[in-house]
Amino acid sequence: MVSCSSSDKEGMTKKVLLPLVKMKQAELTTFEHKIKVQGSVVTDEDVLLNSEMGGQVTKIYVKEGQRVAAGQTLVSLDASILSSNLNEIQTQLEYAEYMLQKQEELKKRGVGSEFDYVSAKNQVNSLKSRMKSVNAQRGKASVRAPFGGVIDQVFAKEGQVAGPQTPLIRLVDNDKVEITADISEKHLTSIRVGTEMEVSFPNYGDTVIRVKISHVGNYIEPTNRTFRISAQIQNNKVLLPNMLAELTITDLSVSNALVVPTASVLKDQNNNDFLYKAVANGKGQYKLKKIDVEVVEKQSGKAYVRVLSGSLKKGEFVVTEGAKGVTETDVVRTK
Repeated sequence: MVSCSSSDKEGMTKKVLLPLVKMKQAELTTFEHKIKVQGSVVTDEDVLLNSEMGGQVTKIYVKEGQRVAAGQTLVSLDASILSSNLNEIQTQLEYAEYMLQKQEELKKRGVGSEFDYVSAKNQVNSLKSRMKSVNAQRGKASVRAPFGGVIDQVFAKEGQVAGPQTPLIRLVDNDKVEITADISEKHLTSIRVGTEMEVSFPNYGDTVIRVKISHVGNYIEPTNRTFRISAQIQNNKVLLPNMLAELTITDLSVSNALVVPTASVLKDQNNNDFLYKAVANGKGQYKLKKIDVEVVEKQSGKAYVRVLSGSLKKGEFVVTEGAKGVTETDVVRTK
């Protein structure tokens, strides 16, 4: 057996009594803070088309999946009654114009009355207005494409009677879509038109795109304290309306930022942020210095801080574990 001297025992005791901590170096690097939110794909050109008048569907000119141009006739409804009314009005108009012509001739000869002339003229104008109205109604018997797109679904069937609110066709144009999302109002000052974001689609493989925000909402939704953002995508061939999207937005990017592990930042009794800088004291021991800091932002276990009192530079060590059980007067060890 080998006995230890009194000095060796004293050194071992001191080593055991020193608080054990873990440390990491402060960094001077580019710090980026990202927020992740859920959004969706939307398009303004996704409509259910119906007729403005009721009637029997006489002809369907398109099929599902067919591309159509703006103004193209898609469905026709029976307008035979309107056509018959139009022929009747045309006959009445021809007679009224004949009577007006005769009244004008009598007026020129000075033998016609002003009352008969005005009545004949009024009758002609009235019939022309009726004809214009019936023509407009007959035009509503044809359902036309309000914009160019693809026939997504045909609900109508030839021979069925459709009411004014009966859906006949769904028309979609996905060439221009938008990615929209609701963002917490705390990010309002850091998100602007032109801010870049990364968009992924959980249900569409590994597709990831980078786009810039084209619109930032001017209204805070009072129920959830959010505002809306959107980004336009032109010449889209892949995305469909209502597709789920996940947005990653870089709302803060700082070069030469002082970055420390998030675990190194503590709170004092006044709820102020601080950390302990470890200064080598020889023999594997370190003295502690309290550094008051302001945490600007946190991301992925790292904190971007501003030093309020004291000094902290790149490469200097900060206590990351064991700091809660020590004070500024303590000497600590790492092993």
